[in-house]
Amino acid sequence: MGFRDEHLKKLENSYPDTKLTARGNGIKISGPEKDREELLEIFSELESMAKQNGDLTDQDVDTVLALKQDDQSPKQANPLRSPHTSGDFILNTHDGNAITAKTPGQKQIVKASATNDIVFTIGPAGTGKTYTSVALAVKALKSREVKKIILARPAVEAGETLGFLPGDLREKIDPYLRPLYDALEDMIEYDRLELHLAKNIIEIAPLAYMRGRTLNNAFVILDEAQNATNMQMKMFLTRIGFNSRAIITGDITQTDLPQKQHSGLISIQHILKDIEGISFVYLDENDVVRHRLVREIIEAYDRHENKK
Repeated sequence: MGFRDEHLKKLENSYPDTKLTARGNGIKISGPEKDREELLEIFSELESMAKQNGDLTDQDVDTVLALKQDDQSPKQANPLRSPHTSGDFILNTHDGNAITAKTPGQKQIVKASATNDIVFTIGPAGTGKTYTSVALAVKALKSREVKKIILARPAVEAGETLGFLPGDLREKIDPYLRPLYDALEDMIEYDRLELHLAKNIIEIAPLAYMRGRTLNNAFVILDEAQNATNMQMKMFLTRIGFNSRAIITGDITQTDLPQKQHSGLISIQHILKDIEGISFVYLDENDVVRHRLVREIIEAYDRHENKK
C-alpha cells in the first residue's frame, strides 16, 4: 500500500528497539510490545492515507510520526490555566490558549450538554453558540467519550443539491461550512485536523447528506438549524444512534427558508419541550461576545420588530 524502504527505515529510526522486515505485501515487526502496538497504529493510519491518496510521501510518514509522538509525550501544564480553573473551562486551543464559557448562556450550554444527550441552543449571532458547541465536541473526542465528530449545516443558498456549483463536493460546500472549519482550526493543530478529516474522524457535510445514516459513537452538531425544514429536522434527530450526543444551534430571527416552508427549529420547541434528556438553552444580546455594536444592533432590531 505504498510503503517503501525509506519509509520503513524512517520508522525504524524512530523506534530504535524494533526491526521492520518487508515480506511480500506484509511487514514483520520485531521488538518491545509497546513499540509494536504503536507501530501497528501508525501502519493503520498510513495505510488509510495510502488508500486515499494512491501513495505515501515522506511528509505523510513524518506527519503521522509527529502526531503519534505528540500523543505519547507528557503534557505540560498550561501557564494560561491556573490549578483552580473554574468549571467554565472547556479545553485548550492547539497553541495553548484556554477556551472557556464566558457568558451565562455559554455556561448553560456546557451545563446542559453534560446532563442531556440532545441540546438546542437558540440565540442571535455573535453569542458563541457554534464555537462553544464545537469546543465541547472536540473535548469529547480528545477524552475518547466519542469516536468521531459530525458537523452539519443546511446549505439553503445552494438549494441543498449543490449540483450547479463548480468544483468537487468539498469545493462546493466549503463556503457554507467555513465557520465550522474556522472553529476546528482554532482547537486542533493543522496536520492532525487534516488527518482526522481524511479518515472521517471529523466529518463536515451539508444536512442533506445525513439522510439514511445512523450516527453511533458520535458528537453531532447541526448548525444554522433555523434553515432546516420540519422534515429535515425530524430526519436529522432520528439519525442519532447509540452513545451519541447532539447540539443543535440556530437563530430563529434569521431564517433563509422560502416563505412557504416553516423552520423546524421554531416548531421543535413545542414538539420536544417535555422530553427528558432534551434541553433548550436560550441566549440573548447579553451573551454577545463580538464588537459592542453587535449587541446594540440586535437590540435595535428587537425594538423594531416589537413595534411591528
